[in-house]
Amino acid sequence: MNRRTFLATGVGALATPWLARAQGTWPSRPVTIIVPFTPGSSSDIIARAMAQQMQQAQGRPFTVENRPGATGEVGARFVIRSAPDGYTLMHAPISTWAINVALRPNLAYDPVAQLTRITQTVRTPNVLVVNPQLPVADLAGLIDWMKRNAATASYPSSGVGASDHLTGEMFKLATGTEMAHVPYSGGGPAMTSVIAGTTQISFQNLGAVIPHIQDGRLRPILITAAERSPVLPNLPTAVELGLRDFVVYSWQGFGGPAGMAPALLSQVHEAAVAALRSPAVAPRLTEMGFDVVASSPQEFASFQEAEIERWRHVVKAGRITAE
Repeated sequence: MNRRTFLATGVGALATPWLARAQGTWPSRPVTIIVPFTPGSSSDIIARAMAQQMQQAQGRPFTVENRPGATGEVGARFVIRSAPDGYTLMHAPISTWAINVALRPNLAYDPVAQLTRITQTVRTPNVLVVNPQLPVADLAGLIDWMKRNAATASYPSSGVGASDHLTGEMFKLATGTEMAHVPYSGGGPAMTSVIAGTTQISFQNLGAVIPHIQDGRLRPILITAAERSPVLPNLPTAVELGLRDFVVYSWQGFGGPAGMAPALLSQVHEAAVAALRSPAVAPRLTEMGFDVVASSPQEFASFQEAEIERWRHVVKAGRITAE
């Protein structure tokens, strides 16, 4: 054995136990979960619920830090520049993990190569809702109305590149209809515009529209889930109504910087999944209209990459740009 080989082998032998001890003590100090959106967003609410439960289970502080901007890019880039030691993590929605890649060719981060995918945390279907004054009761009636009112039909979204924006574009492609996109700064203002009649049609998360449907302020037409929701059992799915492959979920993911060691990744994943499935967190997420996914890192990575390709196709076919 030459000197170089001996030194490399010796350093490796010394480093391996140290790494094992370091990873085995995670967390030994406070952990920060970056949310690349504002306080009160769904990503923020879920992250705070997870952080509280993880702190109780791990005996160390878990804090949530909001770094909004550029549809998640600001927060994602902060995480990417952090050490892959498990002390800076990220909880973010579909836009940060997948849609940005499809929509923005000059995106300044790569959520596949530069982030460790830990788990898909939750998902929720969108519900197609309309203003109750619109003279339609079902999908066929809506399509007919849209074709007769193509010049004035419009739909709002919570922002360019958000799930409700691209779901609306996907709907146009699937039905051969036209409607103008009106972006707002969040799902709340988008729904308000439909309730007020400023716009007529919208795709919004299940949990967000339930109160408005129950109060008669919005009329549901279909749900984009794979199966009917027990919350709205009489509402048909898009696939049932003939929109082939129209299964769409808005989802969230938990991750960290690229390069997290496998043993560390396993520990962080176990802690995150335990929090998501805990009696303190899971029922709360269900009440908000979310399904807990809690996938493995491998499942999340495969799912995320498939989602990027799916939305890339929608963006290209719809000639959508980051307006």
